[in-house]
Amino acid sequence: MHGCVSSYFVCFLSSLTIEAYIFTAAIGSAQEKRFQENSAGRLLEAMGGGRRPPHHLLPSGTAVVDATDNNSSSSTDPASSGDDSHSQFVQNQSSASSASLRQSETYAAVLDTYAASAAAARGRSIQDAKDLIRRYRPGDWIEEVGGTKASDYEIPETTTLLVVGPRGSGKSTLVNRITRVFDDDPSAPVRAQVCHNPSAVPGTCFLQEYMIPRNSKSLCVYDTRGLSTIPSENLKLLQQWMTRGVRHGGMDFWDSDDVATKQNIKIMARHGGFLHCQKRTVNFVIFVVDGVSILNSIDSEDTQYINLVVENFKYPFLSFKDSKPVVVVTHGDRLSTFERARVRVQLGEVLGIPPTSQIFDIPGVNDYDTELTILDMLRYCAEHADRNLPSKQNFLKEYWGSEISIKTIYRYLGLDGVLDVGICICVMIVLLRCLDMIVNW
Repeated sequence: MHGCVSSYFVCFLSSLTIEAYIFTAAIGSAQEKRFQENSAGRLLEAMGGGRRPPHHLLPSGTAVVDATDNNSSSSTDPASSGDDSHSQFVQNQSSASSASLRQSETYAAVLDTYAASAAAARGRSIQDAKDLIRRYRPGDWIEEVGGTKASDYEIPETTTLLVVGPRGSGKSTLVNRITRVFDDDPSAPVRAQVCHNPSAVPGTCFLQEYMIPRNSKSLCVYDTRGLSTIPSENLKLLQQWMTRGVRHGGMDFWDSDDVATKQNIKIMARHGGFLHCQKRTVNFVIFVVDGVSILNSIDSEDTQYINLVVENFKYPFLSFKDSKPVVVVTHGDRLSTFERARVRVQLGEVLGIPPTSQIFDIPGVNDYDTELTILDMLRYCAEHADRNLPSKQNFLKEYWGSEISIKTIYRYLGLDGVLDVGICICVMIVLLRCLDMIVNW
């Protein structure tokens, strides 16, 4: 009898222990969700976004689960409330597409760059970042892979960065912001001519070279004319720049330019003084886009601007092997932090590049963080330019072996022998003709 009572009592205590464990786990799950929401709210509040629910972190079109539904506030069972929230969360995640999940994660990662950038800026010395660019020499970041040495590559005198982008995207403004970082005199005038009203004037019509820093010989950027709305014209001019090189003061013509526009550009050229300037090979490309126009293309059915960006960005001549151009988003000072993050995420999706490391947000503001972003962008370009330098011809000869060279020499010697025999036969025929004429005479 006592054994039965003890067994019954043990079973009763075990059931109570299991129920208490389930109840505690449910409360812990609910507290964890509230902690995540409060953390997200504090992150937004620190970025100046106010106290907002965490689903504001997600791009538009992404399903949202509200773990604190007011309609369920009448429930007195925390365990059932936690289980319902958990089941809704699992059901929502299972129904969401992989693309939406990837975009949500990317969006959160991009937002983290804005939240962490201020703290990172305080821990970094902008002077050290400037000195790194000032000390840079072409070839400093060559990676000696595959048995190669730095001397096996064609190292240019000056690393040339080509700035391209649609008209009005802020290319000249970006050039001025880059040069301003290294100007010790804050009152110094800007170097690149900025177009205040693109609809009133044609904007940049000539290739303009700017040394970075001023009077340096190691790094330069080239400001160019804005891309045309006609794809074939862009492909033609971009191919010309990337294959034949660029020259300071060179004139940029579109086939669609009318006679008056072409004549005005020729008059402004001042007798072709650019012909005396050195032609430079492009080593890397900076693709500039207007963040406001990208956001408008996302929110409306007019996708002309973003289609123009995608089509020209993916043009093979702008890439160096697998290294695609770096992208700079301008005019971010006209957008909120969340809109700027949304633009970078969308560009990363359509261009196929990581928005956190290859898309740089450079707004029109003068602050510590923006200057560091500019310096990081320049370092990214210089490193990838050095990693994609062409090899010297003598290295290619050693790489492919001496047998090919010997065969080539024999082939050319054989051709020379055939030519020599042909010439001798022709001379003999002429001499015989002359001898025959003398005999007959």
